Amino acid sequence: MNDAEHALDGTQCILVTGGAGFVGSHLCERLAKEGHTVISLDNYFTGSVDNHVAGVEYREGHTKDIATHVPETVDVIFHLGEYSRVAVAMEEPALVFDMNTHGTMAVLEFWRTQNCKLVYAGSSTKGAPDRDDGVAGRNLSPYSWSKAINTELVTNYARWYDLSYAISYFYNVYGPRELSGRYGTVVEIFYQCYKHGKKCTVNGPGTQTRNYTHVSDTVDALLRIGKEGLGDGYGIAAEAAYSPLQLAALYGLDVDLKPSRKTSRPYANLNIEKTVALGWKPKESLEVYIAAKKA
Repeated sequence: MNDAEHALDGTQCILVTGGAGFVGSHLCERLAKEGHTVISLDNYFTGSVDNHVAGVEYREGHTKDIATHVPETVDVIFHLGEYSRVAVAMEEPALVFDMNTHGTMAVLEFWRTQNCKLVYAGSSTKGAPDRDDGVAGRNLSPYSWSKAINTELVTNYARWYDLSYAISYFYNVYGPRELSGRYGTVVEIFYQCYKHGKKCTVNGPGTQTRNYTHVSDTVDALLRIGKEGLGDGYGIAAEAAYSPLQLAALYGLDVDLKPSRKTSRPYANLNIEKTVALGWKPKESLEVYIAAKKA
């Protein structure tokens, strides 16, 4: 297969699973602006019609039924449509496996029959360091385990069936359309605490660090990976790391410190070399973003 056939040049038909979600909607918006035919498949578990953007065709459905919902021939698949919370996954493993195992298996079969390029959105928890109790990051919860297994399945599918692929790894994406609440992420959750004058909850020890990456930088990287990336290992992360206590301080929040959770990990192993080699570098600053939100 000539991988150049699947570069994001000219006008292509591109499928984004999870296209009505936080990151997916920004990706769809950029692809549509570039003139591509863009199809979103989303089950609206965390996606929303409020995230719909012009120029995108939206279809509601589970990825298990992807072949029914998308009868077209597509050139590239961006597979973002999975369950994506580490800690909450402990409470609903069957739901995680429904989306991330059964759903993704159908996406890979669709990929095989389409013989196109797949860009899979993996999770940086796969590479998190072992905790003091010896638990590896990939084994922290049903979410992290399912995502790690899926990256291996994608790699094997590519080898078994001679398919084109690239695997990216997200690191704590933040920005417009970010969720708060049960399935939210910490930058927006803390903002809502700031907005409503409430304390924020921090799980111990509070010094664990994460790399926060703006959604526009994440989408920039995904477009480069879709065009030029081949194989595994494309981390997408800003290099600056913050603990939840530091993040709370940026908002000026009082903290309610809770015990450590079973899914806690001390830091994220940064692995962005392959993405940087494509000419990508993050442009946005978490501190500037928070200052603008507070203004």
